[in-house]
Amino acid sequence: MKIADFNFAGKKAIVRVDFNVPLDENGNVTDDTRIRGALPTLKKVLADGGALIMMSHMGKPKGKVNPKLSLKQIVPNVSKALGVDVKFAEDCGNASEAAAALKCGEALLLENLRFYPEEEGKPVGVEKGTPEYDEAKKEMKGRQKDFAKKLASYADVYVNDAFGTAHRKHASTAVIADSFDADHKMLGFLMEKEVTAIDNVLKNAQHPFTAIIGGSKVSSKLAVIKNLLDKVDNLIIGGGMGYTFIKAQGGHIGESLHEDELMPEALNVIAAAKEKGVNLSLSVATVAADAFSNDANRKVVDIYNIPDGWEGMDASEESLENWKKIILASKTILWNGPVGVFEMENFAHGTGEIAKYVAQATQENGAYSLVGGGDSVAAVNKFGLADKVSYVSTGGGAMLEAIEGKVLPGVAAIKGE
Repeated sequence: MKIADFNFAGKKAIVRVDFNVPLDENGNVTDDTRIRGALPTLKKVLADGGALIMMSHMGKPKGKVNPKLSLKQIVPNVSKALGVDVKFAEDCGNASEAAAALKCGEALLLENLRFYPEEEGKPVGVEKGTPEYDEAKKEMKGRQKDFAKKLASYADVYVNDAFGTAHRKHASTAVIADSFDADHKMLGFLMEKEVTAIDNVLKNAQHPFTAIIGGSKVSSKLAVIKNLLDKVDNLIIGGGMGYTFIKAQGGHIGESLHEDELMPEALNVIAAAKEKGVNLSLSVATVAADAFSNDANRKVVDIYNIPDGWEGMDASEESLENWKKIILASKTILWNGPVGVFEMENFAHGTGEIAKYVAQATQENGAYSLVGGGDSVAAVNKFGLADKVSYVSTGGGAMLEAIEGKVLPGVAAIKGE
């Protein structure tokens, strides 16, 4: 069922949202992007004349009640955003009365789902790899099903609009869907957009297709890179992970971040790219520093000859020029991860330039661009370019797993895959 085609009039809808928003030490919301992202779905339920039940996690309480991670703190923010006084259920696992009393046009927020270990379905207090753990896991699976059924009992309809947790088979993101038939479970507007955006780059890409993969470690993105080699025309690898590729080819990288154990894999990627006709583009020179500090001394050096005591910290102008040509000639662009130590102002230039090139390719050349991952998203936001790219993904881990080619449990549970 498509949410746009469903009429919520007279129905209670339980919506899995991602309200895992950052709070300051006084419990005040410092960034309400995730709350605002869910509004189209939430307002649709209320505008149709339905009753709205919202559920979310916050942080990692590991199955225990933690007042600092209580969703009660965000009730004023959600009420203001929705334009209705949101009621609050102090215990998500015992909210039957609150849900039953909810009238059409009213909204209820449940307490943090992860206060219950059943939400994540992980045994608590048992060591992994032991017979006791296997037994506890089996028992927890049954408890997780019961918890999901309890949540489902509050409503007539289930909507999943939490893409950030779509890669988790949790009670509220996947298991709960078993309690609803195909006409009474659906993806929310935000989830639909995310799934469409990923399909646009993985299944419906126009060529040339360029993927820009950055970040610190090859190990965290290796599966992504391997899956993309069968789809892209150009693969740009930047950031800390690039130095593993350089060292694997005999380069001297000084003190630069790298993973020796991943060097054989890096060589395999280089060979596979050549075999498949993919243009693999690494840095040719780097902005090196004599310490991992914003105030360190800097100089531009050849990427294969970084002096001892120095480490690569940002992409050089020469590398950026090479990448600019590739990006501006592309029709589909996927960007995940920075190409320098973006959190330090003096080494954020390269990532900022990549953001500008992606926006330029989108706006001037009609490319489709998908940006995901914390620092990439931060870059397009920092430079005011978020509305100049085609889509900015809200889910880092979920987006990465989708790009790896994995089926997302939160999506599969709705689509019946």
